[in-house]
Amino acid sequence: MNAESTVYRSLQEHLDKSPVGYPATESGVDISLLEKLFTPEEAEIATCLSNIKLEPVKTIRRRLNKSGMSLSVDELRKKLDHMARKGSILVYREKFRERRYKNAGVTAGGIVDFQVDRLTKDLVDTFHQYHQEHFAAAETTGRIGIPQLRTIPVETSVPVPGKYKVSTYDDARYLVEHAPGPLAVANCICRQTKDVQGESCGHSDIRETCLQIGPDHARQYVDMGIGRYVTQGEALAILDRARQAGFILQPENSRNPEAICCCCGDCCGLLSAVKKSPRPADLYASNYYAEVDTSVCTGCGTCIKRCQLEARTLVIGKAVVDLDRCIGCGNCVVTCESGASQMVQKELKLVPPRDKDTMFLNILEKKIGKWNVLKLKLKMLLGIRV
Repeated sequence: MNAESTVYRSLQEHLDKSPVGYPATESGVDISLLEKLFTPEEAEIATCLSNIKLEPVKTIRRRLNKSGMSLSVDELRKKLDHMARKGSILVYREKFRERRYKNAGVTAGGIVDFQVDRLTKDLVDTFHQYHQEHFAAAETTGRIGIPQLRTIPVETSVPVPGKYKVSTYDDARYLVEHAPGPLAVANCICRQTKDVQGESCGHSDIRETCLQIGPDHARQYVDMGIGRYVTQGEALAILDRARQAGFILQPENSRNPEAICCCCGDCCGLLSAVKKSPRPADLYASNYYAEVDTSVCTGCGTCIKRCQLEARTLVIGKAVVDLDRCIGCGNCVVTCESGASQMVQKELKLVPPRDKDTMFLNILEKKIGKWNVLKLKLKMLLGIRV
């Protein structure tokens, strides 16, 4: 194995220790993808970044110097900022006096998402191969774990006032109206990927649907040149268009999400993967499901066309919901002219983690155990790379 191959393998092994992970593949496509996202020098720098904790340049430089790469603080800062603009790493500044950096995940919500508006056919094909191999392995090993996204119902599908009080974290409109700002929007990486592959979305020609509602997340997208700032009114209008198109609203799996995705079963990498499972509902975090009053149902079939998870069928002229497949998006309810479809709140309500960091620690705890997470926290206090 040559020096370049070694540094990419070291980076893959380091990223795989992150909460979401980046497992190796038999084909070696995991390395091929990293080679398209990092230069060898950038890969070496990334192996010295934390996967969990945001750190200042001086801390990263000390670690990098110990590895044998000598860079001044200014040189390293320029390289880190360049990597951040490329979307290879994350940079945050909202809570700190200086910019701080850490690794981004590679797949969903990470580096690949940051390549929106600069995709190439080669990159798309490489990621598609990795995605297929990764999810195939995850399904057989049980490595899917805690979901990074959760499904919330479109607001008009749950009566207000009505039988249920919708929690703020299950209300997309509330999340936008109470976001700290600024707000930004970007094109959907999944639909853009399908466009590059020549398999454009069959549900809608809308592309600008990826909302960033966390301040640093929004700024990072704008700084990278892949997003634009929007007003609260514009963000709400985007949600309305997504609802009309029948998209599934998927914020990050926390009470204070940084982003809201508007997804469809044609294009979304996550949805298209879990659709292959016989029980997609087991793989999603959701507090609702749909049911049908057959005495009212006219058997029009609109809900069947509307459902992104193929959870609807007609049986003897009446709509039936497969609860193993229903993830509680509510899109079938808002187009049911007879009023037969309605949302039901699950008895056991899922309360998402407080924020993104807590979510990732929960994912990591399930992955490596509570004791090992405590040891990682101690390492973070000591400034050791984790």
